Amino acid sequence: MKRRHLILAGMATAIVGACGTKSRFKSYSGPEVTYVVVNKADRKMFLLHKNRVLEEFDFDLGFAPIGNKFFEGDGRTPEGNYFIDRRNPNSKFHLSLGISYPNAQDRAQAKALGKPPGGDIFIHGKSERKTLGKNDWTWGCIAVPNREMELIYAMVKDGTPIQINP
Repeated sequence: MKRRHLILAGMATAIVGACGTKSRFKSYSGPEVTYVVVNKADRKMFLLHKNRVLEEFDFDLGFAPIGNKFFEGDGRTPEGNYFIDRRNPNSKFHLSLGISYPNAQDRAQAKALGKPPGGDIFIHGKSERKTLGKNDWTWGCIAVPNREMELIYAMVKDGTPIQINP
């Protein structure tokens, strides 16, 4: 009898615990995101299916938000055409999607300046220490609130083109 009670109590605890846990991995079954457009000046990111906007998000940028990224450590977000090339479910910024920076042109520009181009540019959630909209704080990434990052992470697949405009 005791064994039965222990098993039932364990099962009840597991079920109740699972009910209260929210997964950061959302599912998405809508139209495919075929393109991401980021307008830095307006702080607007659009997820598109062909020419139709599916979702729109506000974001923060690097601590030097104006201008193109030229080298590692300049705090700028790159401008140009890239693609989503990786995902990190264990990012220290909640979740993250990698952007294929640097491309050949970016590497050539940095080389002309005698500096490394840098890398590890992501769309990611926010740090617990930062509040979105207060100021630009990343090292060149695009930061959105964690709840919105969960949706972006579900909607945008690896290989999706991303255009980052000034």
